[in-house]
Amino acid sequence: MRFDIITLFPELFGPFLTCGVTRRAYESGRVDVRLWNLRDYAQGNYRRVDDRPFGGGPGMVMMAEPLQRCLEAIRADRGDRAPVVLFSPTGEKLDHVGVAGWASGAGAVLICGRYEGLDQRFIDQNVDVQISVGDFVLSGGEIAALALLDAVARLQPGVLNDEESHQFDSFNPALDGLLDCPHYTRPEEWAGRVVPAPLMSGHHAQIERAVTDAQAQAREPESTTKLAPSTQAKTAGQRASQTALRWRWMQVSSTSPASRCHQRAAEKISTSL
Repeated sequence: MRFDIITLFPELFGPFLTCGVTRRAYESGRVDVRLWNLRDYAQGNYRRVDDRPFGGGPGMVMMAEPLQRCLEAIRADRGDRAPVVLFSPTGEKLDHVGVAGWASGAGAVLICGRYEGLDQRFIDQNVDVQISVGDFVLSGGEIAALALLDAVARLQPGVLNDEESHQFDSFNPALDGLLDCPHYTRPEEWAGRVVPAPLMSGHHAQIERAVTDAQAQAREPESTTKLAPSTQAKTAGQRASQTALRWRWMQVSSTSPASRCHQRAAEKISTSL
């Protein structure tokens, strides 16, 4: 897959593409990232890419003309019409399902906005998808683009040391969208706090129950604090039923992703103590 990034600050991407475990995706070419400096497509001595907004107001607006020239150069270089993505607070919030979709696709053109935003005429004519990474404001779209690239790269085969580890990520639909459970490592006791006994038992069923309960509890505050007491009780009852059903299924199916993961963890702990 190939991601072409329109940005005023291509230098921000250098360290990100060469450090950490996700660099494997970029170095191997599995995720091809190409940076396009918008100022290279601006005209005049000052290579201006922004101007004052019509109607007044604070700040500056990115001009449509250099953006269009840059996009046309990208399309000519790619030889296709990849989807054009703009990071914007009006976009759909990025989640695990969305990331998985991009990770299995052919890539996109990512536009990193600055200032007060882009000329709306360019958006109307060219942008296919608008994405938000949360209800807060950034100084530019580069950090949002980095977040998408990182999330996509780690899902590529051969990037993570354990090929199955991303199957147990928080929000993965394969785990009913539950949050990942708390994790512990050596020493067994630290600062007066000990590792939960079920995780030290080597008993696969106890470990599964502890993990499932921890995942359900992690979701509790977010999902129920704004509900009426009667609705909270109903939600808690539904969660308990779902947890019980999921637990019984895991007891029967030792080949489930979560079962395999925590069996391996238990075996590593018990054999190395």
